[in-house]
Amino acid sequence: MKVPFGDLKRELAECGQQIKVAIDEVVESGWFVLGERVERFEAQFADYVGEGYATGVGSGTEAIHLALMSAGVEHGDFVVTVPNTAVPTVSAITAAGATPLLVDVDQHSLTMDPSALRDLVSSEKARLGKRLKAIVPVHLYGQSADMDPIVAVAREFDMVVVEDACQAHGATYHGRRTGTLGDYAAFSFYPSKNLGCYGDGGAVIAQTEMDTERLKMLRNYGQSKRYYHDIKGVNSRLDEMQAAILSVKLAFLDAWNERRADIARLYDELITSDAIVKPTAMPYGTPAWHLYAVRHPERDRIMSALDERGVGTLIHYPVPIHLQNAYKDLNGKVGDYPVAEAAAASILSLPMYPQLTDKEIAWVAESVNAVS
Repeated sequence: MKVPFGDLKRELAECGQQIKVAIDEVVESGWFVLGERVERFEAQFADYVGEGYATGVGSGTEAIHLALMSAGVEHGDFVVTVPNTAVPTVSAITAAGATPLLVDVDQHSLTMDPSALRDLVSSEKARLGKRLKAIVPVHLYGQSADMDPIVAVAREFDMVVVEDACQAHGATYHGRRTGTLGDYAAFSFYPSKNLGCYGDGGAVIAQTEMDTERLKMLRNYGQSKRYYHDIKGVNSRLDEMQAAILSVKLAFLDAWNERRADIARLYDELITSDAIVKPTAMPYGTPAWHLYAVRHPERDRIMSALDERGVGTLIHYPVPIHLQNAYKDLNGKVGDYPVAEAAAASILSLPMYPQLTDKEIAWVAESVNAVS
């Protein structure tokens, strides 16, 4: 049996006709950038998240970048994040002119370790002072970071919190949805996300109207009105086509997330190999199950063996930030962040999308048991 890692074509069976209608409406309107469909989706998504205001932008990376800009992060500042994230998290920090500082992750959740964060901030605050500006916890694979102690550190040391919620649409932490837990939150709508458009797209959630107005200027060259530029900005705008698609798909998100949770429960039940470390759903929240990432000490062998059995897999992510060639200037070395490094060497993502059948899930689990 062939089980692809992802298959967006299956999604069209559920919402394709509605999407085609929405696209036709945009084309017929003749308006393609920052119009009523973007405004409508921003209102819908803010309502879905539950608190704050949404600003549609060009990508999840730009969502982090613009949130940091809005928060006053600039050249010479420092921003704390984790080593086991996708490179775009750190690309956004450097785009804002800041230097990333890394902190290791919790061995169970693989999200930011609040104790390690406190140790780092406590030790660096005297040296960096007000230049130690922000914290970007990553809700990895759809599971919230442990936000209360992270926010407590930020408040104690006068720092801003920008949630990287790019994989966590609909996840919760103590009953609150991700996107409502810090000062800002960044979401990606890349096609493979739980809520994805058909291109690049993203959104920033801000908690105040003033921050939201600044974000809307920042995404559009700093304009307050056409050809009047009050601040320096960039071009990072969610277009009308993608906003229309997202409005359609948002109505399906909760049902799709419920199916993802069902798939995770089936994997938990059916994968019985003692050699496989299955992902842990932390007791403080409900994951969105963007990915189902297992760990095995012989990950590469397992990946190859699963491919031979028709099971598609991917690695999220094989090289931690401090060991990437692009970030040699951080002077990182092997051993600096042992939990993140161990995860990078052993992590393997199994197929996880709402349209998987129970038969396919059973085959993936049977294959994992057989090869591990």
